[in-house]
Amino acid sequence: MLERCRELGFALAGVARVGPMRHADEMREWLAQGKHGSMAYLAEHARLKADASQMLEGARCAIMVADLYATRNEPTDPVPNGHGRIARYARGGDYHKAIKKRLHRLCDEMAERFSECQTRAFVDTAPVHERELALAAGLGWVGKHTLMIHPKVGSWMLLGGVLTTLDLEVNEHEEPDHCGTCTRCIDACPTDAITPYSVDASRCISYLTIERREEIAVDLQRGIGEWVFGCDICQEVCPHNSPRDGDVGQRNVAYEPGRASFDLVDVLGWDEEARRAAFAGTALKRAKLGMMKRNAVIAAGNAVSRMGRGEPTSRVLLDALVRVRASESEEREIRSLADRTLAGLLDSLADE
Repeated sequence: MLERCRELGFALAGVARVGPMRHADEMREWLAQGKHGSMAYLAEHARLKADASQMLEGARCAIMVADLYATRNEPTDPVPNGHGRIARYARGGDYHKAIKKRLHRLCDEMAERFSECQTRAFVDTAPVHERELALAAGLGWVGKHTLMIHPKVGSWMLLGGVLTTLDLEVNEHEEPDHCGTCTRCIDACPTDAITPYSVDASRCISYLTIERREEIAVDLQRGIGEWVFGCDICQEVCPHNSPRDGDVGQRNVAYEPGRASFDLVDVLGWDEEARRAAFAGTALKRAKLGMMKRNAVIAAGNAVSRMGRGEPTSRVLLDALVRVRASESEEREIRSLADRTLAGLLDSLADE
């Protein structure tokens, strides 16, 4: 099975025994502390997540796979002034489709080969604790930023898997934790969302820009910087993503990057049709129009603060914020945010 996974283009593959989640108590405590933010579905699906076998009657094993959407030898893309940054995983094709298509093919082949075999493919959206299964399957270790890290290829990976009733040979060697005393991801997080092996999602930039539908707290807005969809900071600073000689894997062609950023002025002027066109074929569509405009207002304010009033791009962004504030067709919450952002900028730039 693992050889077939590699033939299907997956960079990593392994098999884990399915059963009760080892870190269920930690998950329950994390939820009890409200660190899932407004992602109510995590609490609703906690029971299912605690034991993946509940997702498929008679499930014994999970075949876990990983795609690389970037490699550790790829430099960080420069982002022009006035642009909002996009997380690397969302710059290419939609990973849900790219991974599930091949997993469904694997399921079909398994059904043909083993008549009594039952399978269920999952990628991100099913209530399955993918990282714990990937850890048990030998795909790497879970770093202090809670992401899966492989000792050779790093952490630029996307996970998927297949639950099966087959009794397969499982991985017997879990990758040891190589984080050691390093705290770079913790130290670099602008919103202080990371503590060792735990992330407060309610403070995480990825959550704030992609999952949170409501207004973002003022004390977190500066930390968002110029990100408008997701965040890569904790991975960018990780030593296990630094360039190295030898085999570092290959990015799957499905994730060939399209763009690393969006022009903030463009986003502030989007209508729904423009948003759909910009997001076509990608995993970006989870962020709705109002969310993207909210993110763009915050990013524009942070960009102006960084560059100062004298930078030509700052004047363009300020003009765009003025237009948003004055627009009769814009949502009230976005106009209000633009108004507060402008007021704060004018106060901070008054002495220039």
